[in-house]
Amino acid sequence: MNRRILAVALGVVTVALFASAALDASRAGTVANPRTKLTLVAPAAPGGGWDSFARESQHAMRDNGVVNMVQVVNAPGAAGTIGLSQVVRMHDRHDVMLVTGSVMIGGTILSGSGDTLADTTPIARLADDYNVLVVPADSPFQSLGDFLAAWARDPGGHAIAGGSLGSIDHLLTGLLAQSSNIDPQAVNYLAYAGGGEAVTSLLSHTAVAGISGYNDFRDQIEAGALRALALSAAEPLPDVDIPTFRQAGTDVAMSNWRGLVAPPGIDAETRAELIAIVEEYRDTDEWRDTLRRNNWTDEYMSGDEFEAFLATESDRIRTIIEELGL
Repeated sequence: MNRRILAVALGVVTVALFASAALDASRAGTVANPRTKLTLVAPAAPGGGWDSFARESQHAMRDNGVVNMVQVVNAPGAAGTIGLSQVVRMHDRHDVMLVTGSVMIGGTILSGSGDTLADTTPIARLADDYNVLVVPADSPFQSLGDFLAAWARDPGGHAIAGGSLGSIDHLLTGLLAQSSNIDPQAVNYLAYAGGGEAVTSLLSHTAVAGISGYNDFRDQIEAGALRALALSAAEPLPDVDIPTFRQAGTDVAMSNWRGLVAPPGIDAETRAELIAIVEEYRDTDEWRDTLRRNNWTDEYMSGDEFEAFLATESDRIRTIIEELGL
């Protein structure tokens, strides 16, 4: 086995074991009410989108007395499927919720994971995040049209940096290619573990363009190091001076929703209590400020409605992956 691949594999196993140990430790002192102690599993490394969502939720719960004690445990790797697998194996644990989103669905499909969100207990979807297409500040591309024209002439020569395979970054890149009559198979997509690595790739000119969450690129956009060409929201976002793909002339829109699920096997009473916890912290000034600061939109649904959405969303993402030949 290639040494680099082996090192990465061992690193993933080590991280998973540490996360698993932390989750096991959270069993101590378990009581019947999740308001006493709650663990939020962020299936990504610290600093990523899922981690930020978990910690923003933690602050809103703790600062408003919704839950007495809230901890965040990171279980990164494989588009969130490592954290998913750990939570699925907790069965009837009442004091754990996993941060999830559309990225995880794509990850389970492309990896052939034996565990899916259908194996969890859906709690709630809280927010939508959006992606942005950027180029380095010294790029000759001043608009989306400029980039698409050059990309169509030479797809392989215009590397695009983004998140893991199956992520919204990856799917959005494929949809953008498809809408521009570019064979998605010809696209040179560079998959990275997080937005920080994509930024490095752009600033070193390894990649010609990048697609990731707006917050992953915001600091570099505001600093003038990156130029934003278009945003994936269906409608313009307040306080974000970036045209949508549709405004820029390309009929593509996609959101990166985020939500929470619990282990399988919890009873109806526990599920209702977890939903109540989410509803309470959602209805706080801290959470409203979180949405504003992160440019997330409130897209709340819970319980059975969220469960039905997950089934539909899984079918939709699977269809996109198949149509794009990913």
